[in-house]
Amino acid sequence: MGGEQDARDGAQDGAQDDVRRQPALLDDLAPPPEPDLPAGTADEDPIAQVLLESAVPHLDRAFDYTVPTELDAAVRPGCRVRVRFSGREVPGYVLSRSGSAVTRARLSPLRKVVSPISVVSPEILALAEQVAARGAGVTSDVLRAAVPTRVARVERAFEGVVAPAPDLRPEDPLSRQAALALKSYGPDGWARLVADRVSGCLDEGGDAVVVLPDARDVDVAEAALTERLGAEAVARLSADMGPTPRYRSFLRLRHGQAGVAVGTRSAVFAPVPRPRLIIVLDDEDRSHEEPRAPYHHVRETALLRTVSSGAALMLLSTSRSLEVQRLVERGWLEDLAPDRPARRAAAPRVTAAADSHQQAHDGAAVHARLPSAAYRAARQGLERGPVLVQVGRAGFVPALLCDRCRSRQQCPECSGPLALPPHHGQSRTVRCRWCGLHRRDHRCTTCGHTAFRAAGRGADRTAQELGRAFPSVPVVSSTGDHPVVDVSERPALVVSTPGVEPTAPQGYAAALLLDGDSQLMREGLDVPRRVLARWFRAASLVRSQQDRGEVVVAASDEELTGALVRWDPVGYARRELCRRLELGLPPARRMLSLTGDPGDAEAFVAAADLPEHLAWIGPTPTDGGAHRYLLFFGYADGDAVSEEMLRVRRTSSAQRGVRGVRLRVDDADALQV
Repeated sequence: MGGEQDARDGAQDGAQDDVRRQPALLDDLAPPPEPDLPAGTADEDPIAQVLLESAVPHLDRAFDYTVPTELDAAVRPGCRVRVRFSGREVPGYVLSRSGSAVTRARLSPLRKVVSPISVVSPEILALAEQVAARGAGVTSDVLRAAVPTRVARVERAFEGVVAPAPDLRPEDPLSRQAALALKSYGPDGWARLVADRVSGCLDEGGDAVVVLPDARDVDVAEAALTERLGAEAVARLSADMGPTPRYRSFLRLRHGQAGVAVGTRSAVFAPVPRPRLIIVLDDEDRSHEEPRAPYHHVRETALLRTVSSGAALMLLSTSRSLEVQRLVERGWLEDLAPDRPARRAAAPRVTAAADSHQQAHDGAAVHARLPSAAYRAARQGLERGPVLVQVGRAGFVPALLCDRCRSRQQCPECSGPLALPPHHGQSRTVRCRWCGLHRRDHRCTTCGHTAFRAAGRGADRTAQELGRAFPSVPVVSSTGDHPVVDVSERPALVVSTPGVEPTAPQGYAAALLLDGDSQLMREGLDVPRRVLARWFRAASLVRSQQDRGEVVVAASDEELTGALVRWDPVGYARRELCRRLELGLPPARRMLSLTGDPGDAEAFVAAADLPEHLAWIGPTPTDGGAHRYLLFFGYADGDAVSEEMLRVRRTSSAQRGVRGVRLRVDDADALQV
């Protein structure tokens, strides 16, 4: 009887406890109470969401701050501000304003509005977040490349001007094309193709973004666009123009005062309000790769932007990259490569100096730096106009080998590469290319020999040799340190390194592509296709075969020279892509490289929870003592891999764990062959 009573009493006590606990359960389901806002806070939308300018991964999110009344009118989405964070003032961007916060914590007020001008549009913010997510990076790192440095005096002309609302049409995607340009000069060159497409875009009421590899190409495109559309319609964005004009061009685009953005790498983020066309020239060029984290590429950024904005896309080049060919094969890009008759009509006559026919007439052609076919083409071409000579390196003698044991010579002070200066014959000195040390009577550290030979000849040495071979012909040298923009139609020998070839108004009469084998001996999976791209770009500066234009390429690789002889970059890209697919190599598959100190790299790899069918390859020691891991994965696994890498980075950062690890997505340079 007593037990039953105890049971009834216990049941009643339990019921009373449930009643007492019920309000607490309801409190947990209720929304969090609004934080107490300090006096002097703005009445309407008093909470600002701020993205800090910080490279710390776990801080890559919006933080809530209150908006003081005196700053109410100046705090706009996209403007620059300074806030108090972790005991110090840090810069940031206002992402939005709202009437409530997402935290119960006591909020701090904004400290200062650096500029009331909105420099980050919603479209560019979303694009930066996508680029950061793809590369397992931080949004503020992408915005650092997208938004130029502020110049206060430039902003005075834009005070009170409201940026137009973005006009996006993702539900109505426009054309996406892979186009092939056959000429890089004259009225039929790539600049005219760009001007025609941009002009049509503006006629339809849209804005255009044109991204080019370097400032030289920007000069050409800007001149063509300005001539067609007028100076007011075009805004240039390139690092060489300086902070003041660059920021002015950026604000002109942001406020709709110019409808065409033309520039280098960062121009892909140009804040045009009505993006309808994005053009990228020569996506194969290394200048399109961002050297800072998250190491994004212009081509991939343009692909993301065209999907989100619905803009048309044209990837224009004188060759064909494997990445673009993959998109063509999948039907994502329309192939606009000219047919064979059109290529034959526009291309110059191309001769491979090392093919069987040339060797039958010149047995030393495969070993000679200037084969008889090249010498003959130069002599005949000089009768009609300038002749281009492309060499692999700048300088006089870029590298030095022992004449006896063939070992590469290094500086005894800094271990840099030694080279022969032009005055070596008189002074018997060698010069370090890193520290500049001049050393007299140098001896080989391997065998003690005092005679040396050149591992290759640079542009300066080639110009000197050609000057002796053609004594009555002027010689022009164009290198990265001293580039030449253009040359006249008068006969001249133009010696140039890849990428800085001057243009001739009517095209070159001939071109000699030297040092092919030495360029192909460099390490790297992508070396052959990049050398071929340089050949096509140089050959596109030469007159057509109908105008007696001729190109001689000195290299023994039959596949690469054959692609140039047939003027068939698409065929080569298709074959190489098939090989990459069989081997499981980029860009047929995606790849991620992880590099860091041995302990940090191992800890990061151990913390990553990847799908079961994926596994790390490594570690491989690097020259600097770090360890490198590689991860190959399919495009379908890309989002999951990037999300997991970013999760580990944020967790390690928040716990002050692994910090010295570098992640790079699609890092083909990590594959050395």
